[in-house]
Amino acid sequence: MLNCGTSTKIKMNWLILFLVSLVGSSLTLYSGFGLGTLILPVFSLFFPLPIAVAMTAVVHLLNNFLKLSLFLKHANWRTVLLFGISSVIGALIGAYVLNYTDQTKLTISYSVLNNAFTTTPIKVTIGSLMILFAIYELWPGDGFVFKGNHLLFGGILSGFFGGLSGHQGALRSAFLINLQLPKEVYIGTGVTIACLVDLTRIPFYIYNNGTLLEEINLPFILVAIIGAFLGVFIGNKLMKKVTIKSIQRIVGGLLLVYGILLTSGII
Repeated sequence: MLNCGTSTKIKMNWLILFLVSLVGSSLTLYSGFGLGTLILPVFSLFFPLPIAVAMTAVVHLLNNFLKLSLFLKHANWRTVLLFGISSVIGALIGAYVLNYTDQTKLTISYSVLNNAFTTTPIKVTIGSLMILFAIYELWPGDGFVFKGNHLLFGGILSGFFGGLSGHQGALRSAFLINLQLPKEVYIGTGVTIACLVDLTRIPFYIYNNGTLLEEINLPFILVAIIGAFLGVFIGNKLMKKVTIKSIQRIVGGLLLVYGILLTSGII
């Protein structure tokens, strides 16, 4: 039986996860990214990183299913097929690399001003990817420029990052938004592709980790799902008032901070 202190701590953790899921889901409705970026750090505070990535993928998938029910009719199916299929291929490669890197179980130790820190290859890899995403989001002006004829390359690249770290949304949005699709078409297309990638990643995680289903914490996932679902409805209400540029700056800043902390082993 849980004591009062333990029960209070669990409830506080759930509250933090709920609020992060709520905010992240609101942001990601229009931007096409943000939910996984924000809830993965929370999950990784309580669970091993491969488990945290898998739990994030489950919440991400169910949240996308809700958005899909609202915007599927607007999806551009040519883009879904070209970008989506290559994203699935990239996600399989990324998920394999995640599993392989975790199995090495290497540690990297160093000290700064007599303070010892320890990190791992998987933290350095995912943290570095977060920093790269952040640089892209915070890049002055229009940032990198992608064109419609780069759909296959963009799908493989963003899918790989999705399979490896759960963060394929930023690059996917960079490619899709450059196609100058109407807002509803952009959202519907991005959500459809995201569902394809998530449906690929989750079975692969389970296949490569036989105890994954036993290790996933259902109460934590349910709290995150409730927050994410509410965030979709709030984001839908506020979508006309929030600019994509402001969302990119907020997510980019948070991603940069967490990427540095994760890579350095501080967290």
